[in-house]
Amino acid sequence: MDVIVLGGGLMGAASAYFLARRGARVTLIERKRIGSGATVASFGNIRRSGRYLSQLPLAHRSLRLWGEAEKMLGRDVEFRATGHIRLIFDEGSLADMRAYAEAARPCGLDLEEISPREISARFPGLGPDAIAASFSPRDGSGNPRLIVPAFAEAARKLGADIIEEADVETIKHTSAGFLVATAKGAFAAECLLNTAGAWGARIAAQFGEEVPLSARGPQMGVTEPLPYRILPVIGIWTRDKDYGAYLRQVERGNIVFGGAAERVSVDLDPGHAAADPMRLPAQLRAVARLLPAIARVAVIRTWSGCEGYVRDMLPVMGRSATMPGLFHAFGFSGHGFQLGPGVGDAMAELITTGGCETPLDDFSVDRFSHNNGA
Repeated sequence: MDVIVLGGGLMGAASAYFLARRGARVTLIERKRIGSGATVASFGNIRRSGRYLSQLPLAHRSLRLWGEAEKMLGRDVEFRATGHIRLIFDEGSLADMRAYAEAARPCGLDLEEISPREISARFPGLGPDAIAASFSPRDGSGNPRLIVPAFAEAARKLGADIIEEADVETIKHTSAGFLVATAKGAFAAECLLNTAGAWGARIAAQFGEEVPLSARGPQMGVTEPLPYRILPVIGIWTRDKDYGAYLRQVERGNIVFGGAAERVSVDLDPGHAAADPMRLPAQLRAVARLLPAIARVAVIRTWSGCEGYVRDMLPVMGRSATMPGLFHAFGFSGHGFQLGPGVGDAMAELITTGGCETPLDDFSVDRFSHNNGA
């Protein structure tokens, strides 16, 4: 089986690897460099806590693969299962957390509720005003700049062709499958996997599948290095987007942070957003609610990127509803990093066997036409 994968982010690189591991002949085509789109803008959060319930089976599958990544790919991608704590500052958010924890338990996710005294004892320096927190001990973080090249190189060793800096000019369906013309030549295959991220809706539209997707850029930042003391990833339960901050400390000591800043619209040509320094003070005030000590630390870099957000915040994943041999995996709406290995594994299973052990029905591309009464 020949498969063309369009898009060289985490979803595309992981799919190329797992497809090649299953014996498919794979060509991955990336318009820029591997891992230069949404992945490079990622926070690196590997969390199941707070996910849509329909995503949890895929998240469980992916977490298992994150745990195997170093052995599987032959390099350390800095996956650390240090846990994920989400602080709570008001009674409404506490009720939200408890309701979510109860609903998620049958789906295989157990969240531990932590009191203020336990927060202080187990995670000193975090959220002094928090009234509670949830803790998911098996979650953690990984390095977005390492995981995509690792998957791409492992796929290449299995025989996959990785074509970078190749703008796609045309995509045609032929009697034999698909013909993709690029700036670096034409490529043919019987199957086409659309992992083009924020550009994925454009590809789907060529085959009559309309997806309500907008391109947006997050605002991320990183501080100077400090002594390494903060082990878990830290987030918040809140209904207020102005307080939706998150942070983690890497082993080199730097604190990576994000959230609490409106994601800006991105023009897909050229497809990149710049961080806005005017938003940084308010963002840091929200982050300091989680970790007051960050107020005394220098920020050394900020950045943004380009992520694809679907209207209902769920990805598009599975078979095309209009074209045999076409598959989609895009639109992960800013929370796809944890899912990446699981997405690649699930899509490879679906393409090569015709079925998938992980339920994907909620992510079907035709859900939007159904909603419109079509």
